[in-house]
Amino acid sequence: MADSLFFCSLTHEGVLAIRGADAGKFLQGQVTCNINYLNTEASSLGARCTPKGRMVSSFRIVQIQEGYLLAMAKELVEPQLTDLKKYAVFSKSTLADESTEWMRFGTSMETVQKAFPSLTPPEQTNGVVHFDGMLAIRLPGQHVEIWAPHALAEQVQQQLGNVAPEVTLEHWLLGQVRNGIGQVFGPTQELFIPQMINLQAVDGVSFKKGCYTGQEIVARMQYLGRLKRRLYRLTVDAEAPAPGTELFSPVHNSSVGEVVLAAQADGKTELLAVLQIDAKEDGRIHLASNEGPLCELLDLPYVIDTDREIQR
Repeated sequence: MADSLFFCSLTHEGVLAIRGADAGKFLQGQVTCNINYLNTEASSLGARCTPKGRMVSSFRIVQIQEGYLLAMAKELVEPQLTDLKKYAVFSKSTLADESTEWMRFGTSMETVQKAFPSLTPPEQTNGVVHFDGMLAIRLPGQHVEIWAPHALAEQVQQQLGNVAPEVTLEHWLLGQVRNGIGQVFGPTQELFIPQMINLQAVDGVSFKKGCYTGQEIVARMQYLGRLKRRLYRLTVDAEAPAPGTELFSPVHNSSVGEVVLAAQADGKTELLAVLQIDAKEDGRIHLASNEGPLCELLDLPYVIDTDREIQR
């Protein structure tokens, strides 16, 4: 998606906060990303997994003075909060759902520069700038997230609206699809290991950090190279399907994958889906049934580079 003037509210996600002296140590044993790589100027993608390596959530994590904020699908915040509290009993950290405490906006670099002339946005992907009590986070494709405390939300929305039109969330999600950033939603919990959505290719998995829940399975998959399903980008002449919608192929005459994320564009739909590799190579991928609309494969904006990935 070309850089342009726009903004939207990221209403599909909530914010889980983990604060306290042990917050980093606690999270290091829970998530795929390396907490030690984070600082107030660097965010990361990441995930939590079951002991079998299946993702129960994915998120963007940022460090703040008192701890960390994790943005994830709204429907996952409460169950993740409940689950994490079980493990935090003996940790000097407090966990809370702060979804109502933060208003998050997705926008473009050009919009940010016009709306906040004194702000210099981060140059590097995943970079963070703290300004006037808010956060600006650089994403791929000239996109930026603005995180504003609730008290500042109206002011920020007005500043963005003074220079750019407000667009639908789907406009933002289309950019996410085109950037190849997979995500876990309620219907896709425990369906994928991190490599299935290419999380390691976008620096959301560290193979040097040591133990965390599911680490053994995730590492084995990376080093032994036995992955049979992977994230691909497709387009289809149909309405945008919900996450978890199945895809079919005559290669197996059965389901060969699931939709991860989809958004409409110019009368068609672009989507990310986890597919069996042999079905992808055959190319005949149908949405929702063996007789469903035929999907067309598109390129992703990055390559899978195992040598680079294992250096994190």
